[in-house]
Amino acid sequence: MHFKAAASLLLIAATGGAIAGRPADPKLAKCPGYKAANVRTTCAGLYADLVLAGPACDAYGKDIANLTLLIKVEDENRIHVKIEDAAQIAYQVPESVFPRPKRKPVSRKKANLQFDITEEPFSFRIFRKDGNETIFDSSAAGLVFEDQYLRLRTSLPTDTNLYGLGEHTDDFRLKTDNYHRTIFNADAPGLPQGQNLYGSHPIYIEHRPTGSHGVFLLNSGGMDVFIDKDDAAKQYLEYNVLGGVLDFYFFAGPSPIDVSRQYSDVTGLAVTIPYASLGFHNCRWGYQDAYNLAEVISNYSAAGIPLETMWADIDYMDGRKIFSVDPDRFPMKMMREIADHLHANNQHFTLMVDPATAAADYPPYHRGLDDDAFIRRNGETFHAVVWPGVTAFPDWFAPNATKFWNNEFANFFSKENGVDIDFLWIDMNEPANFCAFPCDDPVSAAKGLPPVPPPTRTPPRPLPGWSCDFQPPGTDCKRSTVELRSPAPAPEAKEIENIHARNADDTRWKGYPGRDLLNPPYAIKNVQGILSAKTIRTDLIHHNGLTQLDTHNLYGTMMSSFSREAMLARRPGKRPLVITRATFAGAGSHVSHWLGDNNSDWPHYLWSIRGMLAFASVFQVPMVGSDVCGFGSDTTEELCARWAMLGAFQPFYRNHNAEGQISQEFYRWESVTKAAKKAIDIRYRLLDYFYTAMMRQSTDGTPAINPMFYLYPTDPKTYGLDYQYFFGPAILVAPVTAEGATSVDVYLPAGTFYDYHTKERIVSKGQTITMKDQTTSDIPLFIRGGTVVPQRVKSAMTTTDLAKENFEIVIAPDENNKASGSLYLDDGESLNAQSTVFNFEYDGNKLTATGKFNYKTDSKIVQVILLGGGQRAAKSATTVQQDLNGPFTINL
Repeated sequence: MHFKAAASLLLIAATGGAIAGRPADPKLAKCPGYKAANVRTTCAGLYADLVLAGPACDAYGKDIANLTLLIKVEDENRIHVKIEDAAQIAYQVPESVFPRPKRKPVSRKKANLQFDITEEPFSFRIFRKDGNETIFDSSAAGLVFEDQYLRLRTSLPTDTNLYGLGEHTDDFRLKTDNYHRTIFNADAPGLPQGQNLYGSHPIYIEHRPTGSHGVFLLNSGGMDVFIDKDDAAKQYLEYNVLGGVLDFYFFAGPSPIDVSRQYSDVTGLAVTIPYASLGFHNCRWGYQDAYNLAEVISNYSAAGIPLETMWADIDYMDGRKIFSVDPDRFPMKMMREIADHLHANNQHFTLMVDPATAAADYPPYHRGLDDDAFIRRNGETFHAVVWPGVTAFPDWFAPNATKFWNNEFANFFSKENGVDIDFLWIDMNEPANFCAFPCDDPVSAAKGLPPVPPPTRTPPRPLPGWSCDFQPPGTDCKRSTVELRSPAPAPEAKEIENIHARNADDTRWKGYPGRDLLNPPYAIKNVQGILSAKTIRTDLIHHNGLTQLDTHNLYGTMMSSFSREAMLARRPGKRPLVITRATFAGAGSHVSHWLGDNNSDWPHYLWSIRGMLAFASVFQVPMVGSDVCGFGSDTTEELCARWAMLGAFQPFYRNHNAEGQISQEFYRWESVTKAAKKAIDIRYRLLDYFYTAMMRQSTDGTPAINPMFYLYPTDPKTYGLDYQYFFGPAILVAPVTAEGATSVDVYLPAGTFYDYHTKERIVSKGQTITMKDQTTSDIPLFIRGGTVVPQRVKSAMTTTDLAKENFEIVIAPDENNKASGSLYLDDGESLNAQSTVFNFEYDGNKLTATGKFNYKTDSKIVQVILLGGGQRAAKSATTVQQDLNGPFTINL
């Protein structure tokens, strides 16, 4: 490490310099930057004071004269750089929400990333130990640090490869000319391009021919990130943040997969998912009544399409109030029977819960008031408007928030008295608000909401296997055996440590007083315009003194963690699946994500791949997927069939559409039924391979979904590919991408591949092949040479039955006639399950399996399929009877 001192402030003249497509900012041109003083080195890093280097510019707030700098090597592949105000008043993300990673002792000299600073004008540089390659250099412009605005710029290689900075529907590889990315959680129906969406993930991966690295800014404030070139064609990335501190983590890589793993060390590993959650899910907004739900469940069964989980949207609620059922259309007795029916057939049930609680005369609202669990304004409960009308919003920083939320889950989702759900769907948690700012009269605003649908219809036809409640009059049927008891009293308040509010009395990090909390002087390019548009007011103060302006982007993730805890409280020891809309960095350690309210069109079909790649491979939220067939607008038979195929090869697989659109359940069209049955058959046979990939990501951060360049980082042709990808290390998915098309071009990097369907061997030199004659029930799939793929011998109607089936092992040798792979087995639902992990190796003559064997199963390997490799034929199969309860060797 070394320090550099500049004799002049010439660099600062570039502070407000023009970037192509962006005019120079005269306010920033006057900012003096900082100079370092009192520099102290340690065995792990550096401390310094930063002092304003001239008269304050007060461009978008008040310049903070005295800052502190911390640079610390936290392990051999991670450097932490933090610039904060010396007084520690500026807001910082609470550790209770985002726990800071532990440092692993390592000598600075042995670290793969190194650093130096320039003392005057202050800047810092992060570079690789090998080759001295710079990966981040803040000398590109002077530092601006104000009470409600931060600006920092780094130089980049020309036309570099950047990924991340979400949530968005833009190209997976970000543009580098005149591009900006706003990060601020917003309710954004239709998922427009070029704009901020539901989640905030200020992490990017940069990939160069020399390797990959990652940069994460831990700041939950709204921000604009600009990527562009200046007038001299020099590439830049610039942060413009609405206050807080600059809290950076740098990851060395050098491979993109390494960066993903290293990022998971900071965010926390992805939460483990239930095996059953990888089954097929169905939902829609607009099911009319409980009979409608039962009818859909029966229709899937009659069509022979495996339905693992049935979902209910806000339709089931009484006046759209959370923790209630419509007594006419979805009475509790019928909802309980639906749950019982599903469970009796090894299927699952999911309901929607929003954060907004109706400000009405009903128990959840009264209990929230009694617990003082809602956000307040001027000492009174704050009200806005969401689906049920006038609503209050849980304050996740309130001391009693955990008690309130857990009790509502225990009551409403009670196995004895409520709806015994298996998984949970949370929505509208940006948080969304229908009342236009300033929302001074929410009662009047609520009158514009659409009416609740009319009472239940008469069931039009018999439903075999269901009680008389679900049958037309005069049907010969059995009476329901579902018990309806008096509502259980609210559980006694449990002594639960509310870790989310443990910093409530901390006087640090609350944010500077006197800021404009509604309209900060710097206006980010929010899709909704002003920050409080279509969300709750950003000038609200939480119970612990933090502002909604600073914590807005945390709201959905905090609801996620509270909801996961509430699900665990009602089913201790069982893994919950919680699907959320709004996210922040680290959300994957609590929950999973669906990509929001897309449209039924071909662009959104393609954009679903981009969103999945970003969340699974960059943001560490691997259980992710889109609304299959599309949510808004009417789908088409062709699009739905294609999407049924594509969705089967994304982790979260759910058909979902909107009220007022045509019905799109997979059984509605013959061609879609055919596509879905074929896709689910392949998915279910591969489900343990998928599950293995997902559980590995939850173990060490290795992505379950891989962009092409993750596995081929030296092949430039893979860097911009975002319409084909790998599920796990072996299965290449390359869907048809255009309306009316019956073929698709697929790029195969240099190496050996095998057509999954025909088992044909393809030796590629790095070339594009055309897959022809692709009907709507076809999707090109390839097995990467050098891999071993375990799959079930046959599919099943439920994952419970699937888990009893035997295995076959597919060996796909590489050009050296070698292959490897793995298989993870457990009971599929226990939080701390005993597991078996096989590591397979094929050496050209035999298949060897080693690993750990703590889970006992009756399933066996009954066949080993060796694909064409070396001098062997295209395919050979060996019949075996090998148990899966210990190591083994099979000669081939």
